[in-house]
Amino acid sequence: MSARDPLFWRRAAAIRAKEWAQIWLDPSTFGLVVLMPLILMFLFGSAVTLDVHGTRTGLIDLDRTSASRDLAATLSNNSYFRIAEQSSVAEAEPQLRSGALRGFVVIPDGFERDLASGTAPAVQLVTDGSQVNTATLLAANLRGTLRSWTEARARQQDQAFVPPLSLIARYTYNPELESRYMLVPGAIGIVMAMIGSLLTALIMAREYERGTMEGLLSTPISIPALVLSKLLPYYVLGLASTAICVAVAVLGYGLPFRGSFLALFLVSSAFLAAVLGQGLLISAGTKNQFVSTQFALLSGFLPSLLLSGFLFEIDSMPTAIQWLTYIVPARYLIPPLQSVFLVGDIWSMFLPNILALMGFGAFFFLRVTRAIKRQIA
Repeated sequence: MSARDPLFWRRAAAIRAKEWAQIWLDPSTFGLVVLMPLILMFLFGSAVTLDVHGTRTGLIDLDRTSASRDLAATLSNNSYFRIAEQSSVAEAEPQLRSGALRGFVVIPDGFERDLASGTAPAVQLVTDGSQVNTATLLAANLRGTLRSWTEARARQQDQAFVPPLSLIARYTYNPELESRYMLVPGAIGIVMAMIGSLLTALIMAREYERGTMEGLLSTPISIPALVLSKLLPYYVLGLASTAICVAVAVLGYGLPFRGSFLALFLVSSAFLAAVLGQGLLISAGTKNQFVSTQFALLSGFLPSLLLSGFLFEIDSMPTAIQWLTYIVPARYLIPPLQSVFLVGDIWSMFLPNILALMGFGAFFFLRVTRAIKRQIA
């Protein structure tokens, strides 16, 4: 048929109309074309930032003079830091290990005396090297603040020269600031989130597409038992995938493993319960494998990558986005994973995160069972 045939254009128009109708009626196409670009633009434009603001920083003033208090006030008024005064290094170090602080600044004894004598005082910064970007930016911002404070003090006292402050930076848990110490544990969490949600996102949808779901629901098995039976094989596969990732991290990339396998098992199991349940709920709700996959990527992979604190500091995000991160299961996995590798077992951190992840798992499990019961009714 040639383009000169009048039926050619009518048939082409009919096909176009059919495709537009199919696109309009297909929610997955709408999600890919409209929702995903909007969400990505919002996340990268508003939520994700490489700038560090409001970093939780301890301050220990051992000098307690007018000069040291003036420097402390300057640090407190700087938007880059969220200062929490500490009485001693012994008080600050446990908070650094638990993640309550990202670092702490020590103003040494004799700070004002050294300034008056023309000796350059040394201010110490101790920061968490497992967060490479935050540690590097924290040190850079502190150097800039110390330089500005020195210049301002020289102008106030009408001095031609004030000895510059030197900064002694110590990076705990990752002294060389090797980025793989941060990226590899975080990547394990992303892999678990992606595999867990994608594996189960196809389970129920596959049954519905093949027409076998009605047969399963007609058997004497209870709905909770059916859901658990569906989840358990994928839970084992998820643990196997986690074990492979850990082996690669330790043997292939030389990461230390300073925690216990018990802590790793409990944290991983709680997280898998959450993401497997999330994927199963998506699968039961959409009943379509392609749509389930897209929703699993959109609700599992992307939030885990962008809103978990893996790549971008949560404290630097807008307040509304910080609240949003509380519903992202990976937020409760990444810090314990990094601690298991680089710090050790910190049960005061692990237990709240494990309980939160178990809460996610219980919520998704109940939602799935109720969704299936409604379909039976």
